Amino acid sequence: MTSLVPPLTTERSRLIATLAGLDAVDMVVIGGGATGLGVALDAALRGLSVVLLESHDFAKGTSSRATKLVHGGVRYLAQGNMALVREALHERTILLRNAPHLARPLPFVMPGYKCWETPFYGVGLKVYDALAGKAGLGSTEFLGATQTRRCIPGVRAQGLKGGVKYWDGQFDDARLALALARTAAAQGALLINYCPVTGLIHDQQKVAGVQCRDTETGAVYTIKARCVVNATGVWVDGIRQMDGDAGGRATQAMVAPSQGVHLVVDREFFPGEHALLVPKTQDGRVLFAVPWLGKVILGTTDTPSANLDPEPQAFAQEVDFILGEAAKYLERAPGRQDVRSIWVGLRPLVRPPDNEGASTKKISREHTVLSSPSGLVTVTGGKWTTYRAMAEDVLEKCVEAGLLDRLPPSETAGFALVGGQGGQARSAMAAAPGLEAYGSEAAFVQSLPGSDVLLADGLTEAMLRFAARHEYARKVEDMLARRSRLLFLDARLAEELAPRVAEIMHEETGVDPGLEDFIALARRYQTLPG
Repeated sequence: MTSLVPPLTTERSRLIATLAGLDAVDMVVIGGGATGLGVALDAALRGLSVVLLESHDFAKGTSSRATKLVHGGVRYLAQGNMALVREALHERTILLRNAPHLARPLPFVMPGYKCWETPFYGVGLKVYDALAGKAGLGSTEFLGATQTRRCIPGVRAQGLKGGVKYWDGQFDDARLALALARTAAAQGALLINYCPVTGLIHDQQKVAGVQCRDTETGAVYTIKARCVVNATGVWVDGIRQMDGDAGGRATQAMVAPSQGVHLVVDREFFPGEHALLVPKTQDGRVLFAVPWLGKVILGTTDTPSANLDPEPQAFAQEVDFILGEAAKYLERAPGRQDVRSIWVGLRPLVRPPDNEGASTKKISREHTVLSSPSGLVTVTGGKWTTYRAMAEDVLEKCVEAGLLDRLPPSETAGFALVGGQGGQARSAMAAAPGLEAYGSEAAFVQSLPGSDVLLADGLTEAMLRFAARHEYARKVEDMLARRSRLLFLDARLAEELAPRVAEIMHEETGVDPGLEDFIALARRYQTLPG
C-alpha cells in the first residue's frame, strides 16, 4: 500500500507556537532517543497530553549509533538470564511487525575453527530457538565448512571446521527513531528538537514542570506537567542534578558510561547477506561483521569512558582491536585505509543510587526506572530492542508513584509505526538504501520536487525536502547523519555532498543549516585515532 496523502507537517514555527500556547500537560518527556520517543508514543496512545523535548536532534546520541541489530541477546544465554532473553525475543517480533520497512530478519553465522565450537554454540542457539518459540525467525542449522563459506563468502577458509547459522534481526536505528517521533505526533504528542530543558520547576519540593529554550531563537518557555520523565540516556545525571539542587539533596551519579566503536568498510571485504558473529574474541568481547545499507559494519567495543561528549572519540586501541580481530576471521582483512566511516556511541551502564534505593525499581540488569523524592521519573539503560517494554515500565512507575491516574492498557504492541501500514517488508538491509525505507510514504516522497535528481545512491533532492517538511530536519547533519545515513556509511562522500544539501535545507527552512559544523564532523568520521 502506498499513499499520496500528505503526512503531518513538522514546520517549526507551528511547533513552537503550539509550545508557547501550552500551560499544563499530563507529561513532559526529556530526551528524544529510543526510550523517550517510546514513552511519548505509549503515553499519547493512552490518551495523555504529552510534550517531548530534545536538546539536539532526535536520536543524536546513542540511539543512532547501535550495531543495527534487533536481537534477543545471545550472550545472555551464557549468563543464564533466560527471562531477559525471552523478553527481548518477544519484543524483537513486535518491532519487526510494526516497522517492516525499517527492520528485517537477518541470518547470522558463527564460524568454527575448533572442533568443539560448532556443537557447543549450536546447542546454545537451539535453546535460543526454544525461547523464541512461535516468535522465531528461522531454525538454527549446523553447517559444514563448505556451507559456511557459501553463507559468508568472505570468511577465512584456512582451518575452518564448520559453523552455526541462526536468525535475529536488523534495522535502521535513526530512521526508526524518526518513525516513533512522527507516530507519536500523529497521535497528538508535541515533539520539538533543538529545545533543551534548562531547568525543572518545583512546587513544594515536587517537580511540577520544566523550563526549556528554543536554540534557534533563544526564546524560553515554561510548561507545567503532572509528570516529568528524564529519558536522556547517559546524560540522565545532568537532569537529576537539576532536581537535586532544587530540593537541597545531594544526587549520586546513576550512570557510568561505556563506549562502543564501529568501523564501516566496503562490501568487498565481506560479501553476502549473512552477518558474522564471533561470540568470544581473545579478550572475551563479541565481534560482529554486519552487512548494512550497502556497506559492512565491524564492531563493537565496550570501553569505560568518563567523556559525555555527544560525539565521543575512539581510542586507538579500540580501532586496533576491531581490525586485528577482523583479520583473524576474514579472508581479506581491511586496513585502516579502508575504513569509510568510524563512529562511537555511549552506552549507559546503570548504577542505581544508594540514597534512592527505596524508590528504585530495578526492572532488569538491562534498564532501570526510578522516581526521586520530588517525583522526577528517570529511566536509563536498556537497548533498542526492548524500547517498547521500557516505555510500559516507565508509565507503570508514573502511576505507582501517584503522578498519573490509573491508565488503560498499552496499545503499542499492535500499533504500526508511520510508513509501516500495510505490512510492507523491504528487501534485505544489506542492499544500498532507497525508497523502501519510507514504506507506505514512498509514493508521496516521489511526488515532491527533485525526485529525479539523485545526489548519491538512495538519496534524492525530494528526500531532502521531505525531511525538512515532515521529518523535523533542520541542519545538514540531521539530513546526512540520520534521515539519510550517509555520514555513517561514507563520511568522505557525505562531506562532498554537504554544500548542495545545505543549499536545499536553507531553501526549505530559512535557517543556517550548519554547513561548516558538518564539514568538521564529517572529517572526524573519516579520521582514525593513532
